[in-house]
Amino acid sequence: MTNVVSSANPTRVIAIARSWLGTPYHDQASLRGVGCDCLGLARGVWREVVGPEPFPIPPYSRDWGETGPREVLAEGVRAMMIEVEPGVAAPGALVLFRMKPRAIAKHVGILTGPGAFLHAYERLGVIEEPLTHAWRRRIAFAFLFPREV
Repeated sequence: MTNVVSSANPTRVIAIARSWLGTPYHDQASLRGVGCDCLGLARGVWREVVGPEPFPIPPYSRDWGETGPREVLAEGVRAMMIEVEPGVAAPGALVLFRMKPRAIAKHVGILTGPGAFLHAYERLGVIEEPLTHAWRRRIAFAFLFPREV
């Protein structure tokens, strides 16, 4: 018998993610209203939707052009979340962006509608903006938050 993990309510995921709007950008932080980066935003939403983080996040570089043989971020997320095809990712999904060709995926956002997403962006903090073609074409991976553990 397989253990099937069901996904969290996307409306709840989006509401929690939107509660982070206006949080200032701060590299490697994850405190709503105080500071976070894109991964910190996802970690904060995880804590409210699923529960405690299963392991500490090691320090990581801010280089969106980083290349390498492994998709480190995607591998880590894959171990905790439900992977879906990026083309069918719906509101409430966590998406990973590849910001430069041949680079590994290093930016994270949460889809909030069919044409919008929320993310933490340097100098702007947590914002919600249109999921333009330029953003959409950069989506490399998509995941659903699991139900509370």
